[in-house]
Amino acid sequence: MFEAFANVWTVVGPSAGLKAGALQPIMIAGERIVLFRDASGEPAALLDRCPHRGAALSLGRLRDGEVECPFHGWRFDGAGRNCGVPWNPEAKLDTLSANPLPIREIGGLLWVYTGPTAAGEPPDLATLREPRIRVTVQEETWAAHWTRAMENMLDVPHLPFVHGATIGRGMRASTGSRMDVRWVPHDGGAAIESAIGETRTARLNYLYPNAMELVIDPPGRMLRILAVCLPVGPRETRMIFVTMRDFARLRAADPLFRWSNRRIAKEDRAIIESSDPPEVPPPSAERSVRTDAPTLAFRKLYFERLKGSSA
Repeated sequence: MFEAFANVWTVVGPSAGLKAGALQPIMIAGERIVLFRDASGEPAALLDRCPHRGAALSLGRLRDGEVECPFHGWRFDGAGRNCGVPWNPEAKLDTLSANPLPIREIGGLLWVYTGPTAAGEPPDLATLREPRIRVTVQEETWAAHWTRAMENMLDVPHLPFVHGATIGRGMRASTGSRMDVRWVPHDGGAAIESAIGETRTARLNYLYPNAMELVIDPPGRMLRILAVCLPVGPRETRMIFVTMRDFARLRAADPLFRWSNRRIAKEDRAIIESSDPPEVPPPSAERSVRTDAPTLAFRKLYFERLKGSSA
């Protein structure tokens, strides 16, 4: 399961969206997952498949923090343990469990691990620990493979061409101009630093495997955007944008930041959805230049760590 996206932590959405008493189905890399809050209010994640006859647990209901299968009423707690089988009081419940997945609730976000046993914890996103920040989350779906979307988030040279009216405004590109781009690996990902001459153009922080933090930070303020490229299917990606700021913290300002994100994402989306082939190919299959260093580094990680993975 989780073919080509196994054994990694990924953001799946805002924790505020997971309401008590509700079942929330999601898809990660072709696998159906059901999220819910258990009897103590803690988040839980199970494969959305009853071990009895394969029905989607998300079509059932929550009873006292336990998922009741819609088909035969089997009930499972947040750890996947079977809590009861109707008509069968002698059933050996410890052999009839559902499949749980590790899940964490950190900084207002839900993280799920794409494997049965987590290796370590989710990446530490220090920005979410900053005091006095306002966090807003928005989502949209792209008809693209997640690797193309992720590469786009790590690519600086496209800014003046795709985003000339927004975040690339003021950048002047020509065949005679030079941009320097550095990929600086660190625990959990890499920093991407770029500059045109003495002028820094962008600060990005890559969080392995499928997220990027854009550091904007106006003078004396903090403004950052976390972009998560969550694989759904071969040509479907849930894009999750998390805006973090320490100014304009009133709820009334949220629509302005959401509008700005939608505008920028729309500029990228048409380009990425046109990519051929949909999934990034091996580095040697396309022509590359010096400023492609970050996207080539991402491809190396993808083909070495993820492409052949399964849980």
